[in-house]
Amino acid sequence: MLITAVAIAPIFAIIVLGHGLRRGGIPSFDFWNQNDKLVYWVLMPALLFQNMSTAAFDADLVGDYAIVILGSFAAAVAFGLGASRLAGYAGPVTSSILQGSARHNTFITLAVAERLYGGEGLALAALAAAMLIPVTNISMVTLMVALVSKARGMQVAAAILKDLARNPLLLAVAVGVAWNLGFDGQPTPVIHDIARILGAAALPIMLMCVGANLRTEDLAVAIGPTTLATLAKLLIFPAAVALLARLVGLTEAQTMVAVIFGAAPTASSAYTLARQLGGDAPLMAAIVTLQTAIAFLSLPATLWLLQTVLFAS
Repeated sequence: MLITAVAIAPIFAIIVLGHGLRRGGIPSFDFWNQNDKLVYWVLMPALLFQNMSTAAFDADLVGDYAIVILGSFAAAVAFGLGASRLAGYAGPVTSSILQGSARHNTFITLAVAERLYGGEGLALAALAAAMLIPVTNISMVTLMVALVSKARGMQVAAAILKDLARNPLLLAVAVGVAWNLGFDGQPTPVIHDIARILGAAALPIMLMCVGANLRTEDLAVAIGPTTLATLAKLLIFPAAVALLARLVGLTEAQTMVAVIFGAAPTASSAYTLARQLGGDAPLMAAIVTLQTAIAFLSLPATLWLLQTVLFAS
């Protein structure tokens, strides 16, 4: 566990650095807002295109990974939704619990996978992200509209789904896969050199953006919903990943990268979606911040425990 924690520590240190810089106004608050756009529209798409266009994946791995990644996502959604209903929470609260239970922070997962498993880990993480990004966004928007039932909910949802169709991350994945199939995974001079350089800048900058977007002032909210979402995301999701990975027979690296997606905190963008669709935004901010803080310890502990249980020789 100590080795894993030491390997991951720089990632969370950069997140803390980003939070501290924004709180100190360094270089400015507006800088961090613009940085989010740079990551979303340029750096992250370059990273995903680079990996998806050159990765060597066989059909069996894609099928097995879909079972593990999407099956565990469905388990987390079912747990979060079912437990919220049993607890009697209102629609807006349930919608935030749902996001906290099943969404993942793509920035953190890519960084951890690359840190622990190098190029293979980053390629596997890009594959998992390609599967989860569209499924997560479409299912979350649909369920949140059904839960919140605002008059303008469908209009907002339609606008979000329209934006999803031109989402730069999804487009980068689609172009990368098409390029891979058309050029047999061979990198192209200039184009892939540009993507590689931009992609190299993506991880440190987007980790600082994760920290800059944490809202510690919203932590003083209802303990019950926050705890429920955290248990679903950091316990149920990775446990489901481990079980399904064992059933389909994934390798150690494949399994552990999938576990990273299950054990990573929820996405910072969940707060924005909660505000847009009428969810409980303060609760969502608290869930994002608490899960990110807990993940400092829970992520390496989960990876160590599952690696020991599943792959101890």
